[in-house]
Amino acid sequence: MSYKVPRHKVARAPEFREVVYDSEQWRLLERLRSVAKELMEVLIRCGYSPIAHGSVARGDVVRESDVDVVIPYVAAPAVVEACLERGGMRIYRKLVVRATPKSALKALYELEPSGRVAVSLPLEDFSPGELEFYKFGGQVSYEELSRGIRAPGVNKSLVLVVPTERGHREAPVVGYEHYVARLLGISIDTVRERVEVLSRRDEVGRTGLFFRVALDPSASIEEVVKEASRRAKRQG
Repeated sequence: MSYKVPRHKVARAPEFREVVYDSEQWRLLERLRSVAKELMEVLIRCGYSPIAHGSVARGDVVRESDVDVVIPYVAAPAVVEACLERGGMRIYRKLVVRATPKSALKALYELEPSGRVAVSLPLEDFSPGELEFYKFGGQVSYEELSRGIRAPGVNKSLVLVVPTERGHREAPVVGYEHYVARLLGISIDTVRERVEVLSRRDEVGRTGLFFRVALDPSASIEEVVKEASRRAKRQG
């Protein structure tokens, strides 16, 4: 599905460059989206409503691309883990992460040794801005994925990617923040925040995570979070 750039000038529009996918790119995209679809089907059978986000949603995948699936609301980690295991998914590693001091704490499950296939969910309610983070990078529902629909979004190099029937069109984000916000249907504050975070990450070479703890696959995320909370209270 193609997304048309608005013709009316509500913000200064960047100059786009067209990228045409070859057969290898389409095959790679189809393979990665099939992986995401299989994972989402497992979660949907358990009553969840997951989304896929990032390059799998946009289309600009490379061999090293991740398959990121998210349950975008609070759910019990133990129940999600049981769901994944019933669906034949093996959890190779569990992580508890917080992107910034103000971000929601999240549970992340890596379902391949490489860590390139993962499902995550918040352990606290997402703020509206955090939910917009997924739209910023491009997100699709299971229904959209099944119908071959791709979504516009911004990659980690701060390049806006707009899907077309032949591939995608791309343009810089910096300097065109208002245009990007309107095209993606998100707030200008979210675009500016992501530009700042990704620019800083590029400059200092950090992962961008404020907090990150890797757990043994047999460990209980709930117990780890409770213990961390108890320690914080004692120290406070």
